[in-house]
Amino acid sequence: MRVLVVEDSVELLEIVAQGLREQGFAVDEAQDGAQALEMIAVNRYEVVVLDRDLPVVHGDDVCRALVAEWGSAAGGSGAAGGHTKVLMLTAASTIDDRVAGLNLGADDYLPKPFAFAELVARIQALGRRAQPALPPVLTHGDVTVDTARRTASRAGRALALTGKEFGMLQVLLGARGAVVTSEELLERVWDAHTDPFTNTVRTTLSRLRRKLGEPELIETVTGAGYRVR
Repeated sequence: MRVLVVEDSVELLEIVAQGLREQGFAVDEAQDGAQALEMIAVNRYEVVVLDRDLPVVHGDDVCRALVAEWGSAAGGSGAAGGHTKVLMLTAASTIDDRVAGLNLGADDYLPKPFAFAELVARIQALGRRAQPALPPVLTHGDVTVDTARRTASRAGRALALTGKEFGMLQVLLGARGAVVTSEELLERVWDAHTDPFTNTVRTTLSRLRRKLGEPELIETVTGAGYRVR
């Protein structure tokens, strides 16, 4: 899952971003609202963790811009699914503040200070809503991926996968046989610091194939991308 964390406190931003990376998320960072809008314009995120009190462009305005974009993409229908979810953070914790944030179009609201475990749980819940509905446990033949527990196995054998290998397998199984391009894998599993011209996807896929073993699960579709057999 790809997440954008927008927070003007550099210390908090680094702590949250690093913690989320350790949980297997692909994380980008922004320190003000203008930078956040620039990144949202060129990247697709399942979840944006948005501090409300931001410099340059206020968090409320960033949220309004995202909501306006969703409405435009849905032909003005305001469709509830299939778009980036916003988890708004703020030091204000009154009921009125929470209601105001949700009325802006935020999908969830978390007052500071917060427990990191709760932040992770809320991001995971929003991420599931941001994508087409998939079961919490993905299976394909003898391969099983438990997205909640972040475990994978084949024929009952536990697979020791890195975060990127797990993310790649999850995306490919979630595509249900459809071709997934290298660009989409980069977008869904890696973050903005990854050079799109490197062989990162190919190298990670090679390691994943070795760990999955035989018979080969993932095939290369020449000139298109990859898919599960």
